[in-house]
Formats: sequence, C-alpha cells, structure tokens
Amino acid sequence: MTIKPRVSAETRPFATAHVELRHAYSQVIYASSNRNADRSLLVASAADPKSSEDDCEYQRLDGDCRAQQIRIMKIAVLFGGTSEERDVSIASAAQIIPALRALGHEVFAVDTATGRLPPAEERQLLTSGVAPEPPSSAAMQQMRGRAIAFAPSAVDIRSADVVLLALHGGAGEDGRLQAMLDLAGVAYTGSNHIASAVAMDKDISKRLFRSVGVPTADWLMAPVEVADVERTLGWPVVVKPSKQGSTVGLSVVRRTADLSAAIQVAKAFDDEVMVEKFIAGREFTVGILDGEALPVGEIIAPGEVFDYQSKYQIGGAQEIFPANLPAAESALLQDYALRAHQVLKLGAYSRIDFRRDENGGFWCLEANSLPGMTATSLLPQAAKVAGISFAELLERICKGAIRRG
Repeated sequence: MTIKPRVSAETRPFATAHVELRHAYSQVIYASSNRNADRSLLVASAADPKSSEDDCEYQRLDGDCRAQQIRIMKIAVLFGGTSEERDVSIASAAQIIPALRALGHEVFAVDTATGRLPPAEERQLLTSGVAPEPPSSAAMQQMRGRAIAFAPSAVDIRSADVVLLALHGGAGEDGRLQAMLDLAGVAYTGSNHIASAVAMDKDISKRLFRSVGVPTADWLMAPVEVADVERTLGWPVVVKPSKQGSTVGLSVVRRTADLSAAIQVAKAFDDEVMVEKFIAGREFTVGILDGEALPVGEIIAPGEVFDYQSKYQIGGAQEIFPANLPAAESALLQDYALRAHQVLKLGAYSRIDFRRDENGGFWCLEANSLPGMTATSLLPQAAKVAGISFAELLERICKGAIRRG
C-alpha cells in the first residue's frame, strides 16, 4: 500500500487554512531550543545529594516521580481551533475547565484559533453551546483570517505541567499538533502524532482493523464507478470524508443518481472520500482507558445514523450505559475494541464505535483518538458506570500524560 503525502494548504504551517499552527510551531521551536538547558539544570539538581523529595515535582526527566509528587497541576486546555468540530471542542472545554478547577488545579484556556483567553472572554465563549449545524465554511474562513493577527505569545504553553487536548477534528486531532508537542517534549493527553494520524484516516484504520480480525464493512475510495459500487457494496452506501469526524459531510446514498452529489459534498471537507457499505442495525460504543475496555454503551439515534444533531442537541439520541446485551456479546465487543485500539497504537484512552447487523454480526465503524469529553459524552458515561467520576477521569488522564512524559 502506497500512502501519498498530503500536500495542500492544510499541511503548510504558514497557510491561512490552519494559521494557528504557525503560532503553535513558533512556541514549540522556542521550547525545544530551551530543552537542553532545562535538562542540564535537572540533571544537576538530581545529582545534588542535598535535593529534597519535594524537588521531584520539578524533575521532568522522571515522569513517574513528577506524577506522584504533583498534586496541584498547572494545565493548559487547548480547544476551539478552526475545524468543523470547533463547537464540539468548545463544549468539551466548557466542562473540562471547571471540573479541573474544582479539584484545585490551575487551569488556563487556549483557543488555538485566537490564543489564550482572559477570564471574561473565556466565560463568554465557553457558554456558547453547540449549534444545530457545524460552523459554515464562510465562518471558518473568517476565523482563519482573523487568526493571522494574534502574536505567538498568545499560545504560550511552556509554563504548563501538561496540555489537555480538548480539540476535535482537523489539525488538533490528526497528528499535526501532536507532532509539534512531541518535538518540544511537552506532556499532552491523548495519542501520539502517528497514532492520531492513522486513527483519523478511515481508509488506513479499516485496513488495520482487518489485519487483527476486527470486522469492518467493505468500502471503496473515490473516484468510483457506479458498477463497482453496485457489485462490491450494493445499496445503500455511506459516503463520507476519509479524515473527518462528527459525521461532518456524511450522506447515506440509496440510489445511483445521488452518488456523485454526495461525493462532492464529502469532498468539500477532505481530499479523500470513502464510499462504504451501509450497515443497518443497533449502534454501540466501547471506551478504552489505560489498556482496559470500559462497559459497552448503546446509542439509539432518531435517524439512520448518529449524526451531528443527534450527538450534540438535547434529546437528539438516547444513550444507554451499560448496553442491554448478553454478557458474551459485550465481551466480544470489548475484545474487538481493545484490538482496534492496540493495532492503531492509540494512547491512554480512545473510543471505538460499532454497528450490529440484523444477523447479530458486529462491524467496527471507526476509532476516536480524542473522543468528546463533556460529563455526558460517551467515554465519560462509560467511565461513570465503571465507578470513575468525570473529574477523576480528567485528573487520571492528565497525571498519566505527565507520567508518560
């Protein structure tokens, strides 16, 4: 399999399509250039027999020691950005930030599209909620244009013990931002840059799922011939961007005449479009936390798919934890989820989604490397059933990121 590099406005660090990466990059280079000096000081301190145990809080070379000693963390929450999932990211941050502050941690909010937020702007933005539709292309273009003006210092995160990534979609979830943080040696939540990129690419993910025996529906990559779709997949099919989330740009196509238009809709959000066999049936989700599968949940959406409105509007879908499934089927789903998580080499947490067809077969839909993180999002609901509160989940994720360094 040959993977062609993405050469587009999205991948150029100075492009307006993702201008916030330019500013983040400048901070990464600065932090990285100072890393050797930091390490010299730390090594000298560690070698000093007079150093106290309290100094362990500052020993960045010893992640386990830091995680154990730091009780009050300084956390930078990165959210917002310029992807079509901007509103979803803001909704996550709106609950993450107060939950961590209630535990006594020092938290500052950084919108990667506009910079670090003063208290008044933070309150205004974090109470805006999720609109029924994703932000329009025009609105996103406007935001990318405004982002050119803010200074690199506006996204300075060097003082934080850990960066909590509350970003969804785009550069915040597809590995680009993670690569910059990796270069600087900054501790952050979620998966590394390679795993993030692979999980975001549905074509590559599905190939890897099959390599470890996780069933996933047949698919083709556009451009496609109608005859190939009819012979290989049959109708209906799901047409979607290969590297998007929250069902943005997704269509269920039932007849030949609608296929071309659906592909054009999806193409507006990505340079690659997937045409996938539609699996009718019940939908399930499995969260992964620190190498263990959480209780299975079921999603009952009002329509054929768990779409943007169903996910983010009040009363949009019914979510049941734990799912009403026989123990053997729940165990099978958890096993599939762990296999999917491991083959993608995802980090401390993820969420894997499935469909169950009318014959009782399970099919993996996708993996989410940065799943939604409000108290009522799917992963936190699963954690709650396992006896882990929302605040405890967040703290555990942050301390784990510091420990892993």
